[in-house]
Amino acid sequence: MKTNESAENYLETILILSKRLPVVRSVDIATELGYKKPSVSIAMKNLKEKKYITIMEQGYIFLTESGREIAEMIYERHEFLTGWLISLGVDAKIAAQDACRIEHVVSKESFEAIKKNCAF
Repeated sequence: MKTNESAENYLETILILSKRLPVVRSVDIATELGYKKPSVSIAMKNLKEKKYITIMEQGYIFLTESGREIAEMIYERHEFLTGWLISLGVDAKIAAQDACRIEHVVSKESFEAIKKNCAF
């Protein structure tokens, strides 16, 4: 499961929106991320080709099993790293921004070690 940061961000956003909205559409993703609709449309085409999402005829977007797996991994990292940084005294907004960067580059091994050895 080799993905890039952009794909991971889109998948994570779809996951987050699916928890908040009855259905997720490209326009919802564009609004959430502050991107232009054509950019999101291209990204959705790429994610669909890689079988990370399905797009219904009505334009509703759903994560596939592999897409959900990636999205949940990134979301878990984001939530944990944000909380960890806040517990270290980092401002919440900066912690969330930094966690967003770290979540994509930290190895599975390092992340598991951080989780195991952090008590916050």
